[in-house]
Amino acid sequence: MISSRRQLPIPYFISIPGGLQVAKVIRVSGTVLPNAKRFHINLCTGENITFHLNPRFSENTVVRNSKIKGSWGEEERGLPTNMPLLTGHSFKMEIICEAHCYKVVVDGQHLLEYTYRVKELSTINRLEVDGDIKLTKVQV
Repeated sequence: MISSRRQLPIPYFISIPGGLQVAKVIRVSGTVLPNAKRFHINLCTGENITFHLNPRFSENTVVRNSKIKGSWGEEERGLPTNMPLLTGHSFKMEIICEAHCYKVVVDGQHLLEYTYRVKELSTINRLEVDGDIKLTKVQV
């Protein structure tokens, strides 16, 4: 399913028909607002956030985590490269479901991997995007 037009509403919610599966790719495109502090992309099942991807511009990092049964897990931070998301600039992000992890690619460059904390991919059936961005395209 593809949602695309000039600008999508924020916060943005879309269901993922049939849930996730290995080799599934989610694409998110937009522009980081000039004075952005942060934004997030969440993959969810029920009340759980199975993958929280949270670029934080004041900290120059991308925080990753999961919220299961009302509790946040241990944050993952640190990047193998420089922060690829820049305030005032557009981006194209892919979240690829691999066998054991999400692989995140920004503008064609590998950014990070996040090991599944919820392994039943088919139950992950909702995408949420919110924060300091202009969202232009989502493909699930």
